[in-house]
Amino acid sequence: QRQMCIRDRESVDNLSPPNNDKIDDFFWKELVEHPNYDEVWQSKGIIQHLNKVPSTVATMIVGGEFDAEDLYGPLETYKGIEKHQPNNYNTLVFGPWDHGGWSRNTVKGVVGNYYFGDSIALKFQKNIESKFFNHFLKGSGDKNTGLPEAYVYDSGKKEWNSYDAWPPKNIEKQNWFLSDDQKLTAAKKGNKGIKFISDIKRPVPYSEDIKTVFTPRKYMTDDQRFAARRPDVLVFETDILTEDFTLAGDILAKLKVATTGSAADWIVKVIDVHPSDTKDNNKNMQKHLKMSNYHLMVRSEVMRGRFRNSFSKPEPFTPNKKTSVNIKLQDVNHTFKKGHKLQIQVQSTWFPLIDLNPQTYVDNIYKAGEKDFKTQTHTVFTDSSIEFSVLKK
Repeated sequence: QRQMCIRDRESVDNLSPPNNDKIDDFFWKELVEHPNYDEVWQSKGIIQHLNKVPSTVATMIVGGEFDAEDLYGPLETYKGIEKHQPNNYNTLVFGPWDHGGWSRNTVKGVVGNYYFGDSIALKFQKNIESKFFNHFLKGSGDKNTGLPEAYVYDSGKKEWNSYDAWPPKNIEKQNWFLSDDQKLTAAKKGNKGIKFISDIKRPVPYSEDIKTVFTPRKYMTDDQRFAARRPDVLVFETDILTEDFTLAGDILAKLKVATTGSAADWIVKVIDVHPSDTKDNNKNMQKHLKMSNYHLMVRSEVMRGRFRNSFSKPEPFTPNKKTSVNIKLQDVNHTFKKGHKLQIQVQSTWFPLIDLNPQTYVDNIYKAGEKDFKTQTHTVFTDSSIEFSVLKK
């Protein structure tokens, strides 16, 4: 779903597409000629081969909850093995790391501006990883490791949880609705449309930082107040929570939308709004930020609207027609603590993390011309909802 930017800042202004004929790169040309999930990409996929993992192979799937490069892989690998090989020894460890953070010897557990604790990776290596390898490579290998089925970090409480299954068995699905007064509510309040203009030359940036980097890891925990101030970002949030609220599992955004154009992207972000009296700052934070009222991005995802029904068979929007767009956000284990607020942001651009959508349907977006890029007005209806996996007490 996520496609890294194919145009630089200058190209936002002149919307000049790259000259693909002059690019001597096999992989790039393959991307350009196969923009959909066709037989080329299907033949290279790993997920469909997880039914072939031998029963004699023990696996510990380790991933980072804020891994900008591969959040999907560990979760879907674990779930795929569980589905196809339920008798295998297969465990999940999901910690507060960026890409590869579980293998480092860093004492301060920091992702971007956000501090999660000390020696998190070192303790995992000593108490979990070493125990796994010693058991299967040096010990009896009888699968009685004493390790939990799922060892998952609560990124809100900043503590580890052990579960007998992932997602946990004691969860319930709850739908929360996007209301027209910018509230996130448990009850639906009609189906009014909220409009915003998606200006093709002024896209919403993925970060407030001026500089861009090749691998934008930091954005996964960035403070989202900069985006909330924009008129092309819709904001919905709960009242101040009177008790802890824990999400454990996936999140499904069930949007009802419309556009004056025939193509659009849709981005949903789940955000933990910290109280104004929060004081647990850390020296790794950017100088202009404080934890007071920090808007921590807990999870985010994009759906290129043409793929809303199939990644193999894209289709345009009918202009001004109310349309369903479902967006699956990857799993979380996060407690929104008492005194915090849960916020949802909805937008249509995320530059340059996601390449610009011309907002006019073309068969191959990589070959879109300047005339295809048009500013459009988008609508989000208030019968849109977010389905959370809520951990029962």
